[in-house]
Amino acid sequence: MGRKGSPRSPQAEGGSRAASPPSSSPPSPLWALPEELLLLICSYLDAQALGRLGQVCRRLRFLSSRDLLWRRIARGCLNSGFTQLGTDLAPGIPVKERVKVSRNWRHGRCRRETVLKWKCNLMPWIELDGEYLYLSQAENIQAYRLCPDGTGLQHHPQAIFSGHQEDVCRFVLVNSHIVSGGGDGNIVLHKIHGSYSVKFSAHEQEVSCVDFQGGLIVSGSRDRTAKVWSLSTGRVGQCLHTVQTEDRVWSIAVSPLLSSFVTGTACCGHTSPLRIWDLESGQLLTCLGTDFHRGAGVLDVFYETPSLLLSCGYDTYIRYWDIRTSTRKCIQEWEEPHDSALYCIRSDKNHMIASGSSYYGVVRLWDKRQTRCLQSFHLSSPTSSPVYCLRFSTTHLYAALASALHVLDFTAP
Repeated sequence: MGRKGSPRSPQAEGGSRAASPPSSSPPSPLWALPEELLLLICSYLDAQALGRLGQVCRRLRFLSSRDLLWRRIARGCLNSGFTQLGTDLAPGIPVKERVKVSRNWRHGRCRRETVLKWKCNLMPWIELDGEYLYLSQAENIQAYRLCPDGTGLQHHPQAIFSGHQEDVCRFVLVNSHIVSGGGDGNIVLHKIHGSYSVKFSAHEQEVSCVDFQGGLIVSGSRDRTAKVWSLSTGRVGQCLHTVQTEDRVWSIAVSPLLSSFVTGTACCGHTSPLRIWDLESGQLLTCLGTDFHRGAGVLDVFYETPSLLLSCGYDTYIRYWDIRTSTRKCIQEWEEPHDSALYCIRSDKNHMIASGSSYYGVVRLWDKRQTRCLQSFHLSSPTSSPVYCLRFSTTHLYAALASALHVLDFTAP
Protein backbone atom coordinates (compact mmCIF):
# COMPACT_ATOMS: atom_id res chain seq x y z
CA MET A 1 0.00 0.00 0.00
CA GLY A 2 1.17 3.48 -0.77
CA ARG A 3 1.87 5.94 1.96
CA LYS A 4 -0.78 8.48 2.91
CA GLY A 5 -0.40 11.63 0.88
CA SER A 6 1.63 9.98 -1.87
CA PRO A 7 1.02 11.48 -5.36
CA ARG A 8 -1.53 9.69 -7.60
CA SER A 9 -0.89 8.79 -11.23
CA PRO A 10 -2.53 10.93 -13.94
CA GLN A 11 -4.44 7.84 -15.18
CA ALA A 12 -5.96 7.27 -11.72
CA GLU A 13 -6.95 10.89 -11.26
CA GLY A 14 -9.82 11.80 -13.51
CA GLY A 15 -9.23 8.78 -15.77
CA SER A 16 -12.86 8.63 -16.88
CA ARG A 17 -12.81 12.30 -17.90
CA ALA A 18 -9.60 11.88 -19.90
CA ALA A 19 -11.13 9.07 -22.00
CA SER A 20 -13.61 11.38 -23.74
CA PRO A 21 -13.46 15.06 -24.60
CA PRO A 22 -15.37 17.48 -22.37
CA SER A 23 -18.91 18.25 -23.45
CA SER A 24 -17.97 21.84 -24.13
CA SER A 25 -15.37 20.88 -26.78
CA PRO A 26 -16.11 22.29 -30.24
CA PRO A 27 -17.51 19.88 -32.91
CA SER A 28 -15.16 18.41 -35.48
CA PRO A 29 -14.54 20.79 -38.40
CA LEU A 30 -15.28 17.79 -40.64
CA TRP A 31 -19.01 18.23 -40.09
CA ALA A 32 -18.84 21.87 -41.13
CA LEU A 33 -18.22 20.70 -44.70
CA PRO A 34 -21.22 20.28 -47.04
CA GLU A 35 -22.28 16.72 -47.72
CA GLU A 36 -21.32 16.97 -51.38
CA LEU A 37 -17.72 17.74 -50.40
CA LEU A 38 -17.65 14.91 -47.84
CA LEU A 39 -18.82 12.48 -50.53
CA LEU A 40 -16.15 13.79 -52.89
CA ILE A 41 -13.45 13.18 -50.29
CA CYS A 42 -14.74 9.68 -49.57
CA SER A 43 -14.87 8.86 -53.28
CA TYR A 44 -11.05 8.61 -53.27
CA LEU A 45 -11.13 5.75 -50.74
CA ASP A 46 -11.00 2.05 -51.65
CA ALA A 47 -13.32 -0.61 -50.24
CA GLN A 48 -11.12 -1.37 -47.21
CA ALA A 49 -10.74 2.30 -46.26
CA LEU A 50 -14.49 2.91 -46.64
CA GLY A 51 -15.20 -0.05 -44.39
CA ARG A 52 -12.86 1.26 -41.70
CA LEU A 53 -14.32 4.75 -41.98
CA GLY A 54 -17.76 3.32 -41.24
CA GLN A 55 -16.49 2.00 -37.90
CA VAL A 56 -15.68 5.45 -36.53
CA CYS A 57 -19.18 6.63 -35.68
CA ARG A 58 -22.80 6.28 -36.74
CA ARG A 59 -22.74 9.38 -38.90
CA LEU A 60 -19.69 8.21 -40.86
CA ARG A 61 -21.13 4.72 -41.09
CA PHE A 62 -24.23 6.15 -42.77
CA LEU A 63 -22.13 8.37 -45.03
CA SER A 64 -19.70 5.63 -46.04
CA SER A 65 -22.54 3.24 -46.91
CA ARG A 66 -24.02 5.45 -49.63
CA ASP A 67 -24.50 3.66 -52.96
CA LEU A 68 -22.88 6.61 -54.69
CA LEU A 69 -19.51 5.77 -53.10
CA TRP A 70 -19.66 2.03 -53.71
CA ARG A 71 -20.86 2.20 -57.30
CA ARG A 72 -17.38 2.93 -58.71
CA ILE A 73 -15.88 0.06 -56.69
CA ALA A 74 -18.68 -2.32 -57.67
CA ARG A 75 -18.17 -1.75 -61.39
CA GLY A 76 -14.71 -3.28 -61.04
CA CYS A 77 -15.97 -6.31 -59.08
CA LEU A 78 -17.26 -9.68 -60.28
CA ASN A 79 -21.02 -10.08 -60.61
CA SER A 80 -21.93 -6.98 -58.63
CA GLY A 81 -24.97 -6.25 -60.78
CA PHE A 82 -23.42 -3.58 -63.01
CA THR A 83 -22.87 -3.94 -66.75
CA GLN A 84 -19.91 -2.54 -68.67
CA LEU A 85 -22.04 0.49 -69.55
CA GLY A 86 -22.90 1.09 -65.88
CA THR A 87 -26.50 -0.15 -65.97
CA ASP A 88 -27.64 -1.39 -62.56
CA LEU A 89 -29.27 -4.82 -62.93
CA ALA A 90 -30.07 -5.22 -59.21
CA PRO A 91 -31.26 -1.82 -57.96
CA GLY A 92 -33.06 -3.27 -54.93
CA ILE A 93 -29.86 -4.50 -53.24
CA PRO A 94 -27.45 -2.05 -51.50
CA VAL A 95 -24.27 -1.71 -53.54
CA LYS A 96 -22.04 -2.14 -50.49
CA GLU A 97 -23.60 -5.56 -49.79
CA ARG A 98 -23.06 -6.59 -53.41
CA VAL A 99 -19.37 -5.71 -53.15
CA LYS A 100 -19.09 -7.93 -50.07
CA VAL A 101 -20.75 -10.86 -51.83
CA SER A 102 -18.58 -10.26 -54.89
CA ARG A 103 -15.51 -11.21 -52.85
CA ASN A 104 -17.09 -14.61 -52.22
CA TRP A 105 -17.56 -15.12 -55.97
CA ARG A 106 -13.91 -14.26 -56.58
CA HIS A 107 -12.58 -16.57 -53.86
CA GLY A 108 -15.08 -19.39 -54.46
CA ARG A 109 -16.64 -19.16 -51.00
CA CYS A 110 -20.15 -20.58 -51.12
CA ARG A 111 -22.56 -23.11 -49.66
CA ARG A 112 -23.54 -25.93 -52.04
CA GLU A 113 -26.90 -27.66 -52.00
CA THR A 114 -28.81 -30.10 -54.19
CA VAL A 115 -32.30 -28.62 -54.18
CA LEU A 116 -34.08 -30.99 -56.60
CA LYS A 117 -33.53 -34.57 -57.78
CA TRP A 118 -35.34 -36.73 -60.31
CA LYS A 119 -35.03 -40.41 -61.25
CA CYS A 120 -34.67 -40.32 -65.05
CA ASN A 121 -31.72 -38.64 -66.75
CA LEU A 122 -32.92 -35.56 -68.65
CA MET A 123 -31.45 -32.59 -70.51
CA PRO A 124 -33.03 -29.81 -68.44
CA TRP A 125 -33.02 -26.09 -69.16
CA ILE A 126 -33.59 -23.30 -66.62
CA GLU A 127 -34.47 -19.61 -66.50
CA LEU A 128 -34.61 -17.15 -63.59
CA ASP A 129 -37.29 -14.50 -63.24
CA GLY A 130 -37.45 -12.54 -60.02
CA GLU A 131 -38.79 -14.82 -57.30
CA TYR A 132 -39.18 -17.88 -59.54
CA LEU A 133 -37.00 -20.47 -61.21
CA TYR A 134 -38.35 -22.20 -64.32
CA LEU A 135 -37.12 -25.73 -65.05
CA SER A 136 -37.90 -27.99 -67.99
CA GLN A 137 -38.74 -31.56 -66.92
CA ALA A 138 -39.33 -33.90 -69.87
CA GLU A 139 -42.28 -32.43 -71.84
CA ASN A 140 -43.23 -29.85 -69.17
CA ILE A 141 -41.85 -26.60 -67.76
CA GLN A 142 -42.30 -26.13 -64.03
CA ALA A 143 -42.16 -22.89 -62.03
CA TYR A 144 -40.61 -23.11 -58.55
CA ARG A 145 -40.76 -20.29 -56.05
CA LEU A 146 -37.40 -19.29 -54.58
CA CYS A 147 -37.28 -19.25 -50.79
CA PRO A 148 -37.24 -15.65 -49.50
CA ASP A 149 -34.34 -16.35 -47.14
CA GLY A 150 -32.17 -17.52 -50.04
CA THR A 151 -31.90 -21.11 -48.78
CA GLY A 152 -33.10 -22.75 -52.00
CA LEU A 153 -36.51 -23.19 -53.57
CA GLN A 154 -39.81 -24.75 -52.66
CA HIS A 155 -39.99 -28.43 -53.59
CA HIS A 156 -43.42 -28.29 -55.20
CA PRO A 157 -43.96 -26.28 -58.39
CA GLN A 158 -46.30 -23.31 -58.30
CA ALA A 159 -47.27 -23.78 -61.96
CA ILE A 160 -46.75 -26.29 -64.78
CA PHE A 161 -46.68 -25.32 -68.46
CA SER A 162 -47.32 -28.14 -70.92
CA GLY A 163 -48.07 -28.59 -74.60
CA HIS A 164 -45.26 -30.71 -76.02
CA GLN A 165 -45.57 -34.42 -76.80
CA GLU A 166 -41.82 -34.94 -76.41
CA ASP A 167 -39.11 -33.42 -74.22
CA VAL A 168 -38.60 -29.67 -74.14
CA CYS A 169 -35.21 -28.98 -75.71
CA ARG A 170 -34.87 -25.31 -74.78
CA PHE A 171 -37.04 -22.41 -73.75
CA VAL A 172 -36.72 -18.70 -73.08
CA LEU A 173 -38.57 -16.40 -70.71
CA VAL A 174 -39.15 -12.85 -71.97
CA ASN A 175 -41.69 -10.24 -70.83
CA SER A 176 -43.83 -12.76 -68.89
CA HIS A 177 -43.95 -15.15 -71.87
CA ILE A 178 -42.41 -18.62 -72.16
CA VAL A 179 -41.41 -19.77 -75.64
CA SER A 180 -40.27 -23.39 -75.87
CA GLY A 181 -39.06 -25.73 -78.58
CA GLY A 182 -39.48 -29.48 -78.28
CA GLY A 183 -38.42 -32.79 -79.66
CA ASP A 184 -41.82 -33.01 -81.40
CA GLY A 185 -40.81 -30.18 -83.77
CA ASN A 186 -43.34 -27.78 -82.23
CA ILE A 187 -43.01 -24.33 -80.68
CA VAL A 188 -45.28 -23.49 -77.75
CA LEU A 189 -45.93 -19.99 -76.39
CA HIS A 190 -47.33 -19.56 -72.85
CA LYS A 191 -48.33 -16.39 -71.05
CA ILE A 192 -47.19 -16.80 -67.46
CA HIS A 193 -50.03 -14.86 -65.82
CA GLY A 194 -53.03 -16.35 -67.57
CA SER A 195 -54.25 -19.29 -69.58
CA TYR A 196 -53.24 -17.99 -73.02
CA SER A 197 -51.09 -20.39 -75.03
CA VAL A 198 -50.27 -21.00 -78.70
CA LYS A 199 -48.80 -24.09 -80.29
CA PHE A 200 -47.67 -24.52 -83.89
CA SER A 201 -45.60 -26.94 -85.95
CA ALA A 202 -42.21 -25.38 -86.64
CA HIS A 203 -39.65 -27.90 -87.95
CA GLU A 204 -39.52 -31.38 -89.44
CA GLN A 205 -37.22 -32.50 -86.62
CA GLU A 206 -36.66 -31.39 -83.03
CA VAL A 207 -36.47 -27.67 -82.26
CA SER A 208 -33.08 -27.60 -80.58
CA CYS A 209 -33.01 -23.86 -79.74
CA VAL A 210 -35.27 -20.80 -79.62
CA ASP A 211 -35.14 -17.10 -78.79
CA PHE A 212 -37.85 -14.48 -78.49
CA GLN A 213 -37.42 -10.70 -78.79
CA GLY A 214 -39.51 -7.82 -80.08
CA GLY A 215 -42.52 -9.89 -81.06
CA LEU A 216 -40.47 -12.31 -83.15
CA ILE A 217 -39.40 -15.89 -82.47
CA VAL A 218 -36.27 -17.42 -84.00
CA SER A 219 -35.75 -21.17 -83.92
CA GLY A 220 -33.11 -23.66 -84.98
CA SER A 221 -33.38 -27.37 -85.64
CA ARG A 222 -31.67 -30.61 -86.53
CA ASP A 223 -33.34 -30.28 -89.94
CA ARG A 224 -30.59 -27.78 -90.85
CA THR A 225 -32.83 -24.72 -90.93
CA ALA A 226 -33.36 -21.62 -88.83
CA LYS A 227 -36.72 -19.86 -89.01
CA VAL A 228 -38.20 -16.50 -88.06
CA TRP A 229 -41.79 -16.48 -86.77
CA SER A 230 -44.29 -13.68 -86.28
CA LEU A 231 -46.31 -13.14 -83.11
CA SER A 232 -48.18 -10.05 -84.27
CA THR A 233 -51.98 -10.03 -84.13
CA GLY A 234 -53.47 -12.09 -86.90
CA ARG A 235 -50.10 -13.57 -87.89
CA VAL A 236 -49.23 -15.65 -84.83
CA GLY A 237 -47.16 -18.66 -85.85
CA GLN A 238 -46.60 -17.44 -89.41
CA CYS A 239 -43.11 -18.21 -90.77
CA LEU A 240 -41.49 -15.04 -92.10
CA HIS A 241 -38.15 -16.53 -93.23
CA THR A 242 -36.54 -19.93 -93.56
CA VAL A 243 -32.75 -19.93 -93.52
CA GLN A 244 -30.93 -22.92 -94.95
CA THR A 245 -27.96 -23.33 -92.61
CA GLU A 246 -26.70 -26.55 -94.28
CA ASP A 247 -25.88 -27.82 -90.81
CA ARG A 248 -27.67 -28.76 -87.60
CA VAL A 249 -28.44 -25.70 -85.48
CA TRP A 250 -27.49 -26.07 -81.80
CA SER A 251 -27.84 -22.48 -80.53
CA ILE A 252 -29.49 -19.22 -81.54
CA ALA A 253 -29.83 -15.67 -80.19
CA VAL A 254 -31.41 -12.40 -81.31
CA SER A 255 -29.30 -9.25 -81.19
CA PRO A 256 -30.40 -6.67 -78.58
CA LEU A 257 -30.93 -4.22 -81.47
CA LEU A 258 -33.51 -6.64 -82.99
CA SER A 259 -31.80 -6.25 -86.36
CA SER A 260 -30.10 -9.65 -86.66
CA PHE A 261 -29.69 -13.06 -85.08
CA VAL A 262 -26.78 -15.45 -84.68
CA THR A 263 -26.78 -19.22 -85.18
CA GLY A 264 -24.36 -21.77 -83.75
CA THR A 265 -24.20 -24.96 -85.80
CA ALA A 266 -22.57 -28.39 -85.60
CA CYS A 267 -19.63 -27.49 -87.89
CA CYS A 268 -19.91 -30.66 -89.96
CA GLY A 269 -19.26 -28.84 -93.24
CA HIS A 270 -16.80 -26.26 -94.51
CA THR A 271 -18.58 -23.10 -93.32
CA SER A 272 -18.16 -21.25 -90.04
CA PRO A 273 -20.40 -22.63 -87.28
CA LEU A 274 -21.08 -19.08 -86.09
CA ARG A 275 -23.05 -16.91 -88.54
CA ILE A 276 -25.11 -13.74 -88.28
CA TRP A 277 -28.29 -13.28 -90.32
CA ASP A 278 -30.47 -10.28 -91.06
CA LEU A 279 -33.70 -10.55 -89.07
CA GLU A 280 -35.83 -8.67 -91.59
CA SER A 281 -34.70 -10.41 -94.80
CA GLY A 282 -33.15 -13.65 -93.56
CA GLN A 283 -29.99 -12.97 -95.59
CA LEU A 284 -26.51 -13.90 -94.34
CA LEU A 285 -24.66 -10.86 -93.00
CA THR A 286 -21.33 -12.29 -91.85
CA CYS A 287 -19.47 -15.35 -90.60
CA LEU A 288 -17.50 -15.19 -87.36
CA GLY A 289 -14.08 -16.80 -87.36
CA THR A 290 -12.07 -18.66 -89.97
CA ASP A 291 -10.14 -21.29 -87.99
CA PHE A 292 -12.70 -23.84 -86.83
CA HIS A 293 -12.00 -27.56 -86.81
CA ARG A 294 -14.54 -30.02 -88.16
CA GLY A 295 -16.98 -31.00 -85.43
CA ALA A 296 -16.27 -27.87 -83.35
CA GLY A 297 -19.99 -27.11 -82.99
CA VAL A 298 -21.23 -24.07 -81.08
CA LEU A 299 -23.55 -25.19 -78.26
CA ASP A 300 -24.37 -21.83 -76.68
CA VAL A 301 -24.21 -18.14 -77.61
CA PHE A 302 -24.86 -15.08 -75.47
CA TYR A 303 -25.15 -11.40 -76.45
CA GLU A 304 -23.73 -8.97 -73.89
CA THR A 305 -24.32 -5.90 -76.06
CA PRO A 306 -25.33 -5.47 -79.71
CA SER A 307 -21.66 -5.79 -80.70
CA LEU A 308 -20.22 -8.12 -78.01
CA LEU A 309 -20.96 -11.83 -78.17
CA LEU A 310 -19.81 -14.93 -76.26
CA SER A 311 -19.75 -18.46 -77.69
CA CYS A 312 -18.74 -21.92 -76.51
CA GLY A 313 -19.00 -25.51 -77.68
CA TYR A 314 -17.27 -28.75 -78.56
CA ASP A 315 -13.84 -27.24 -79.24
CA THR A 316 -13.42 -26.52 -75.46
CA TYR A 317 -12.97 -22.75 -75.92
CA ILE A 318 -14.91 -19.73 -74.72
CA ARG A 319 -14.65 -17.03 -77.37
CA TYR A 320 -15.39 -13.33 -77.03
CA TRP A 321 -16.34 -11.52 -80.24
CA ASP A 322 -16.46 -7.81 -80.97
CA ILE A 323 -18.33 -7.41 -84.25
CA ARG A 324 -17.21 -3.77 -84.54
CA THR A 325 -13.51 -4.62 -84.78
CA SER A 326 -13.25 -7.95 -86.60
CA THR A 327 -15.39 -10.88 -87.67
CA ARG A 328 -12.41 -13.03 -88.62
CA LYS A 329 -10.90 -13.43 -85.15
CA CYS A 330 -12.26 -13.15 -81.64
CA ILE A 331 -10.80 -10.53 -79.31
CA GLN A 332 -10.32 -12.98 -76.40
CA GLU A 333 -10.50 -16.70 -75.77
CA TRP A 334 -10.24 -18.99 -72.76
CA GLU A 335 -9.57 -22.73 -72.91
CA GLU A 336 -11.33 -25.24 -70.68
CA PRO A 337 -8.42 -26.64 -68.61
CA HIS A 338 -9.53 -30.31 -68.74
CA ASP A 339 -10.25 -30.39 -72.48
CA SER A 340 -14.01 -30.81 -71.98
CA ALA A 341 -16.75 -29.57 -74.25
CA LEU A 342 -18.59 -26.53 -72.92
CA TYR A 343 -22.35 -26.96 -72.93
CA CYS A 344 -23.48 -23.59 -71.63
CA ILE A 345 -22.23 -20.10 -70.90
CA ARG A 346 -23.44 -16.93 -69.20
CA SER A 347 -21.91 -13.62 -68.16
CA ASP A 348 -22.72 -10.74 -65.84
CA LYS A 349 -22.30 -8.43 -68.85
CA ASN A 350 -19.20 -7.02 -67.22
CA HIS A 351 -16.19 -8.99 -65.93
CA MET A 352 -17.44 -12.48 -64.97
CA ILE A 353 -18.22 -15.52 -67.13
CA ALA A 354 -19.71 -18.78 -65.87
CA SER A 355 -19.44 -21.97 -67.93
CA GLY A 356 -20.75 -25.52 -67.65
CA SER A 357 -18.61 -28.47 -68.79
CA SER A 358 -19.54 -31.83 -70.28
CA TYR A 359 -17.96 -34.01 -67.56
CA TYR A 360 -18.59 -34.36 -63.80
CA GLY A 361 -20.84 -31.35 -63.59
CA VAL A 362 -18.01 -28.84 -63.55
CA VAL A 363 -18.98 -25.18 -63.26
CA ARG A 364 -16.17 -22.69 -63.77
CA LEU A 365 -15.97 -18.96 -63.07
CA TRP A 366 -13.78 -16.78 -65.26
CA ASP A 367 -12.54 -13.21 -64.95
CA LYS A 368 -12.21 -11.63 -68.40
CA ARG A 369 -9.17 -9.71 -67.19
CA GLN A 370 -7.31 -12.98 -66.55
CA THR A 371 -6.27 -15.79 -68.87
CA ARG A 372 -6.92 -18.74 -66.57
CA CYS A 373 -9.98 -20.10 -64.82
CA LEU A 374 -10.75 -18.30 -61.56
CA GLN A 375 -12.76 -20.96 -59.66
CA SER A 376 -14.05 -24.50 -60.31
CA PHE A 377 -16.94 -26.38 -58.67
CA HIS A 378 -17.47 -30.13 -59.19
CA LEU A 379 -21.17 -30.79 -58.72
CA SER A 380 -21.54 -34.33 -60.12
CA SER A 381 -19.73 -37.02 -58.16
CA PRO A 382 -19.09 -39.92 -58.44
CA THR A 383 -21.18 -40.22 -61.62
CA SER A 384 -20.50 -37.91 -64.55
CA SER A 385 -23.05 -35.50 -65.99
CA PRO A 386 -22.81 -32.42 -68.16
CA VAL A 387 -23.98 -29.05 -66.91
CA TYR A 388 -26.78 -28.56 -69.42
CA CYS A 389 -27.72 -25.07 -68.27
CA LEU A 390 -26.75 -22.51 -65.64
CA ARG A 391 -28.13 -19.18 -64.51
CA PHE A 392 -27.07 -16.84 -61.72
CA SER A 393 -28.09 -13.75 -59.78
CA THR A 394 -25.80 -11.52 -57.73
CA THR A 395 -26.03 -14.00 -54.83
CA HIS A 396 -26.79 -17.50 -56.20
CA LEU A 397 -25.81 -19.77 -59.10
CA TYR A 398 -28.14 -22.53 -60.31
CA ALA A 399 -26.87 -25.45 -62.40
CA ALA A 400 -29.05 -28.10 -64.07
CA LEU A 401 -27.47 -31.55 -64.48
CA ALA A 402 -28.92 -34.77 -65.86
CA SER A 403 -30.65 -35.82 -62.65
CA ALA A 404 -30.43 -32.89 -60.23
CA LEU A 405 -30.58 -29.14 -59.78
CA HIS A 406 -27.76 -27.62 -57.72
CA VAL A 407 -27.46 -24.19 -56.15
CA LEU A 408 -24.35 -22.34 -54.98
CA ASP A 409 -25.15 -19.74 -52.31
CA PHE A 410 -22.45 -17.06 -52.22
CA THR A 411 -24.03 -15.15 -49.33
CA ALA A 412 -23.24 -17.92 -46.86
CA PRO A 413 -19.66 -19.17 -47.34
